[in-house]
Amino acid sequence: MTVHFIGAGPGAADLITVRGRDLITNCPVCLYAGSLVPKALLGYCPAGARIIDSAPMSLDEIVAEIAKATERGEDVARLHSGDLSIWSALGEQLRRLEALNIPYTITPGVPAFAAAAAALARELTLPEVAQSVVLTRTPGRASAMPATETLSAFAATRATLAIHLSIHAIEKTVAELVPAYGGDCPAAVVFRASWPDEQIIRATLGTIVAEVKKTSIERTALIIVGDVLAARDFRDSALYDSGYRRRFRGGGV
Repeated sequence: MTVHFIGAGPGAADLITVRGRDLITNCPVCLYAGSLVPKALLGYCPAGARIIDSAPMSLDEIVAEIAKATERGEDVARLHSGDLSIWSALGEQLRRLEALNIPYTITPGVPAFAAAAAALARELTLPEVAQSVVLTRTPGRASAMPATETLSAFAATRATLAIHLSIHAIEKTVAELVPAYGGDCPAAVVFRASWPDEQIIRATLGTIVAEVKKTSIERTALIIVGDVLAARDFRDSALYDSGYRRRFRGGGV
């Protein structure tokens, strides 16, 4: 048997990959993070599948369910929200499975920051405005931040910031960013990107806190900060410039 870790995407059921969908269809056991993975995805499970919500479970309990499936020779679809490469608790699960010699595969998913950028209809990197995107968060009960990874340090780069798991601390977050970006810097909050109840707040660092307070948003939201959100007079990229010679347009390497 094999455990298939699958990035289920940011929320909309049709934003799962074809590979992920097909794996679910063929797995007699499905462990899914019920607090964030849309129930509609469970419709891909085969008839009679054992479907388990992992939200209230501990790591030991999750591994125990996988071990039971292993003994029965059953493949497991392990669904996580977004993409597995960030804040997914994938690392600790793989460590346990490797210790038990249980094989696994990993299928990526659409990350929340990509869904948020789509909702905002913005490219997060623009020529001569920003060429880097920092994916980060603020400290929480589940995980502290390394001493070198501070918002003020990231802000000094003036890169585009995609700040996860931090809407509850938006006042402190903004206070750390304003010295580097300024109060006029564009900012946005995207709540439940791609879900039917998606909400978008567009503001500046100086006004975003007040705008968020007008809503009931307190979790499952992404904070995006950077000049790319409002830039209009940026230079066109060279990618499609008629004068730019490259190998796909008659140039060299």
